[in-house]
Amino acid sequence: MSTSLLFAVLLILSLGGYLLGRRRALGAAGGKITGLHSLPTFYGWYVVIWCGLPSLLLFGLWVAAEDSIVRVLVQNALPPEMLSLRADQLSLLMSNVRNVAYGLVPMDHADPQLRPIAEHYIILHQISTAALWVVALVLLIAGMLSGLRRISPEFRARNRVEQVAQWLLITASTLAVFTTIGIVLSLVFEAARFFAKINALEFLFGLTWSPQMAIRVDQVGSSGAFGAVPLFAGTLLIAAIAMIVAVPVGLMSAVYMAEYAPQNLRAWVKPALEVLAGIPTVVYGFFAALTVAPFVQQAGSALGLEVASQSALAAGLVMGIMIIPFVSSLSDDVINAVPQSLRDGSYGLGATQSETIRKVILPAALPGIAASVILAFSRALGETMIVVMAAGLAANITANPLAAVSTVTVHIAALLVGDQEFDSPKTLAAFALGLVLFIVTLALNIIALNIVKKYREQYD
Repeated sequence: MSTSLLFAVLLILSLGGYLLGRRRALGAAGGKITGLHSLPTFYGWYVVIWCGLPSLLLFGLWVAAEDSIVRVLVQNALPPEMLSLRADQLSLLMSNVRNVAYGLVPMDHADPQLRPIAEHYIILHQISTAALWVVALVLLIAGMLSGLRRISPEFRARNRVEQVAQWLLITASTLAVFTTIGIVLSLVFEAARFFAKINALEFLFGLTWSPQMAIRVDQVGSSGAFGAVPLFAGTLLIAAIAMIVAVPVGLMSAVYMAEYAPQNLRAWVKPALEVLAGIPTVVYGFFAALTVAPFVQQAGSALGLEVASQSALAAGLVMGIMIIPFVSSLSDDVINAVPQSLRDGSYGLGATQSETIRKVILPAALPGIAASVILAFSRALGETMIVVMAAGLAANITANPLAAVSTVTVHIAALLVGDQEFDSPKTLAAFALGLVLFIVTLALNIIALNIVKKYREQYD
């Protein structure tokens, strides 16, 4: 019996509780909805709250904690010679046991010493799964019977359901807030450890980025170099190229869809344009590396220019294509929000449609358009896969779009690849870079929100 099957059974039984709650409410009122305090739907949801919500919550908590508890029980039952191993060796041993227990390593090919431990792990896991089935089903059935017993024509089911929904919304919003706080604190604490070892001014204004830490003191480059200016310069160069592509195309697309396109055509063009936002960034990276980068190199060579195989121009062009929907969709919404009375007044004064767009609509929508551009720019700053595959890892200070550059996000990913110990400046540098990127994007978002707020105050 698997946990996925239990999850499906819990959902089906919760649906059954919903139907039983509706039927019992109608039966208690003699089949007349007017005899009930609330609609039959609320009585059904009330039963679901009593039976489905506790059992599914128990299911989630049990599944989340099950592996850790089984691991501890198995580890405590190890022979004394295994318990005396070092912490890293014991962790590796338990990982091998889990691989055998989950079938990643066949039992016949496993170390004979690990087979009884893996069998014990499997038995405990089976006992835990069986107990979860029993407890979850008993809790669901008991909750269903309790919910059905409370149903009566005078019962205020709608009030109870809305109270639970309100508490769920409060819990979700609180969880989101605490998640954000946790992310910020993790960045701040780890970045503080980095700045305790590396001077902050050197990091922010240094011109050389070479975070490799040598093993021997006499090795070349043993001190490392953590000047992040080359990464900041590469990030801004690629983002600027992307905005040069995305802003004109996105803005003109928004103007066309909002002012010129017939409704039938708009119904097709707008979703087709927004499909670009749903394409995975790794697909854009493939397109940049296999199509755009070779094309840029061949075109530059035909003009007598020296173009790197991986260039800022190739990455910026593809990134600009990727963020076109951000500019076009937001700008389209802002343009459509301009009051029709402004258009009618302009036409009444004899202005043409193009003159109305240039002198009335766009100036009125300019703050919102500026906010959409800033949000798109912050999106460009955080892109990783396109830069990895089309611009490379070279941390150069250059304004030449034909040269190879790198960005902050690329080196964050590079620094954290593989098994890392979070006690060296090399690894902690990723958190310092992440903190700087977080502060910059947060500032851009605040600027965009302030622009929108000022726009609303001006045009209300």
